Amino acid sequence: MKQDLIIYHGSQQIVETPKFGIGKKYNDYGCGFYCTENIELAKEWACPVKNDGYANKYIMHLEGMNVMHLTKGEFNILNWLAILLAHRRFDITSPIGNNAREFILSRFMPDVTGVDVMIGYRADDSYFSFAEDFVNNTISLRDLNLAMRLGALGEQVVLLSERSFGQVEFTGYEVADYREYYYKRAKRDQNARVAYASRKKNLQQLMDDIFVLDIMREDMKYDDPRLQSAISE
Repeated sequence: MKQDLIIYHGSQQIVETPKFGIGKKYNDYGCGFYCTENIELAKEWACPVKNDGYANKYIMHLEGMNVMHLTKGEFNILNWLAILLAHRRFDITSPIGNNAREFILSRFMPDVTGVDVMIGYRADDSYFSFAEDFVNNTISLRDLNLAMRLGALGEQVVLLSERSFGQVEFTGYEVADYREYYYKRAKRDQNARVAYASRKKNLQQLMDDIFVLDIMREDMKYDDPRLQSAISE
């Protein structure tokens, strides 16, 4: 991994000095400073309402940092989902959902002790609803994995430790015009939903898919080849 990253934080404010310990504990990865390497995404995130925002720019020095990258190497979509379940408030709508939540947390929650920076999917709007649907046994593991790649979501870079906050350097900002980026944000979400809904599946595909109930019923572990096959497609 590169030793330095250029990252952007989309906000309604100019943030010259990110402060450790400030933020919502029920964000995707808990309390932290949420950024992206994509300035266009940062500008969209800066405009959740019809007011101009700011894409704050930083250099993140990664040398000596413990970085957990949830979309590469040893981790997979179920590890990401476990972290999400540990922090976000899920709408559990099926009898299976509560059991599924506890099962995923117990089987797939990675050890995040000492992690300074976490990189992974952002569960924004439609993407969070896909995660909820999987936990409620409505969509399959293969569908969840595919859904997270729809709509050009991109990844977020999250500063979690006090040490990481000391390694980020503010270098300026760009204004995000809500007349452009408020609507781009909505369009990205809509595109993801349309792309997902347009997928057609035949009966055999449905029978071959793995749902969270199957994972629990078969007591599948992290290295189960059936999981790896569904995730790698």
